[in-house]
Amino acid sequence: MIGLDDFNATDFNATGALHAHRVSDLSDVFCEPLAMTSAYTFASAKEACERFSGQQQGNVYSRFTNPTVQAFESRVAALEHAESAVAFASGMGAFTALCHAFLQQGDNIVCSRDVFGTTVNAFSYYMARFGIEARFVDLTDLAQWKSAIDGRTRLVVLESPSNPLLKIGDIRAVSLLAHEKGALLVVDNTLLTPVFQRPHTLGADLVIHSAGKYMDGQGRALAGVVTGSQSLMQVLRGVLRTLGISCSPFNAWLLLKSLETLEVRMMRAQQSAFELARWLSHQELVTAVHYTGLEHHPQHALACRQQDGHGGLLAFEIVGGQAAAWQWIDQLRCVARCTNIGDTRSMVTHPATTTHGRLDAQARHQAGISDGLIRLCVGLERVDDIKADLQQAFQAVSLQTSMAAPVGHNRNAVFNG
Repeated sequence: MIGLDDFNATDFNATGALHAHRVSDLSDVFCEPLAMTSAYTFASAKEACERFSGQQQGNVYSRFTNPTVQAFESRVAALEHAESAVAFASGMGAFTALCHAFLQQGDNIVCSRDVFGTTVNAFSYYMARFGIEARFVDLTDLAQWKSAIDGRTRLVVLESPSNPLLKIGDIRAVSLLAHEKGALLVVDNTLLTPVFQRPHTLGADLVIHSAGKYMDGQGRALAGVVTGSQSLMQVLRGVLRTLGISCSPFNAWLLLKSLETLEVRMMRAQQSAFELARWLSHQELVTAVHYTGLEHHPQHALACRQQDGHGGLLAFEIVGGQAAAWQWIDQLRCVARCTNIGDTRSMVTHPATTTHGRLDAQARHQAGISDGLIRLCVGLERVDDIKADLQQAFQAVSLQTSMAAPVGHNRNAVFNG
């Protein structure tokens, strides 16, 4: 029988190129190895049978499990104070899996209308095709939550802080309302990450992340991840195995390394965001600043109770609507025009025509997305450099736009989150 040691560099052939000196033990490597493989070998036919049947733990196929992906899942679960986690190809892939795992015809979802725009579309249109009703409520109004949740509600979904207006939902209070009716509470924790908020400790059953945002932090990877109890994650794994919305091992490997600097990045971004929010509050063209760290934020006290920080995202509104917002955005030199969030580089976007552009005018109005709203995701540049770029953009906006404020306008009147 041919053995692996029967081949050497001077006796090249196809069999040797395939089998000689294969590395199997990577236990002493300092950085997590990348298991870039689709399949796995088995010691025997019996072991293969037992793994496929679930009698024996172990990898079968990377659509189901992968060592690098599992390492990422385990680390996120630990950070979120959860028993387990399941990673997916994207944040929306994770939401899709949640719906397939826990909903059936005749059920309903109760969701804050401030969640990510694509999530609203998914719940409103695609889930409706399967006989699942979506009910949208004001994130901050507990009476609306209580009225909407009933015996057919299976999932209660909120994002706190919301994107981009940074409204705050009372996670503990909503969890009590959900559990009273036997529903599961899902909290999107993308904006704050476990560094600043841990929803499981506040009563959330499932916590979801678009991991390509702050968890990656460098705009390189798409991934989603859900954390929760072992029993709930087992149900999700069944969906993952069938639908194939699996996280790429390469992306999981990138994310593992990024998690090592997550706290440092979040703290730096928050420090700069807080300074910029206060500075923006005194700019002539700015009519409102949305940032939970500002004391004028209507839910500032709640944010301080359930969060350990306020994050690096803020939004503000300027006089002149879409035309002025676009003009201001186009003048930026350092801050990038980009719709992602959580990058090392600062980015701005105009939500009404990008992230929420597929919503009709009424839906945007209900979500509070005005034509003059600008979202700023603060990066790791020196804050003075960011400020200088924003300042020159304000200066470039025409005097006509700056004078468009109504008579009696008080630019310091509304600084919310």
